[in-house]
Amino acid sequence: MDGLPSQAHQPPLIDQHSHGAVHGELGLGSFETHLAAAAGAHGPAPAGTSYFDSWTGLAVRRWCPPLLGLEPHCPPARYLARRRELGAFGAGRLLLRGAGIGVFLLEAGAPSDLTSAAELAAAAEARAHEVVRLEALAEQVADTSGSADSFIGYTAEALYAAAQHATAFASGATYCDGHAPQAGEVRRAADRWLRGRRPGERLTEPALVRHLLWSAMATGLPVQLHCPDPGPLAGFLRATAGLGADVVLLPAAPHHRRAAQLAAVHAHVYADAGPSPQETLGQAPFGKLLFSSGARGLPELYVVGARLFQRAMARVVQEWTDEGLCAAADGRRIAGMVGSGTARRVYRLEAAAT
Repeated sequence: MDGLPSQAHQPPLIDQHSHGAVHGELGLGSFETHLAAAAGAHGPAPAGTSYFDSWTGLAVRRWCPPLLGLEPHCPPARYLARRRELGAFGAGRLLLRGAGIGVFLLEAGAPSDLTSAAELAAAAEARAHEVVRLEALAEQVADTSGSADSFIGYTAEALYAAAQHATAFASGATYCDGHAPQAGEVRRAADRWLRGRRPGERLTEPALVRHLLWSAMATGLPVQLHCPDPGPLAGFLRATAGLGADVVLLPAAPHHRRAAQLAAVHAHVYADAGPSPQETLGQAPFGKLLFSSGARGLPELYVVGARLFQRAMARVVQEWTDEGLCAAADGRRIAGMVGSGTARRVYRLEAAAT
């Protein structure tokens, strides 16, 4: 691996969070739109440049062309031409099967232009499991609820039904204190939201989001929290210790260190290792950190996420080994723990990952 330790002896990665890949063909414009989103950019690239001129774009050009039979760093136009030659389905299969990911946890309820868990599993020749987004579940119930009482009752039923097949729940709650909202507060919030809601409007009512989050914790399934900054959730993390459900923090940059610190403090809390795991490995026990690609849209993003994570882990482990901080066998064990072992344990994937 260009001077870094080989990953051939490591088990396939478990990607604890992604959204699926696009179905159809992509031209230069639509491909760059997805690249821009992955790079956190909006709007067209500056004149005379391309979103291939980004960290993500460089990584795509390095790691993806060989999977499609091209040399690394080939021109974007040549890469996209080869992609069209193979067809979206054929290129997607080659990319996903070459990513080195053995298990995908896919957020359910993705747009129809993205692969479902079953479609992703078939394309990648891997396993895929559904993570149910709480807000999306409530929005679906709201579309058929005529009153606050029926909404609350149907949501409870939908949550119970989802817990029978889902691997985990997920929420975008940015704040939750140490107390579940009272029934009256929930009913008033439901009534307020339903009365003012337009068809298809996303759930942002704080009391309802908190109600869903506490309800999900009661199922015993792991709950992923997509929290840009995990700090405002500290009270909730303290209050949920001992309930029997794990919480996995999926923060936004630059808050991965803070998430890892919270995972170190609370026995039931885990954290995403982030795009640069070297920043989090010193903040929490290794068994509290997990890999995710966060990929959405381009199958290339699964490849990029996996390669960058593996190389970052290999670089850190090699440094520690060279310094005598750990033995080579310990380094391999740590990389395997963060790459797949912790996810297998937290999400109870023993049977699926063997």
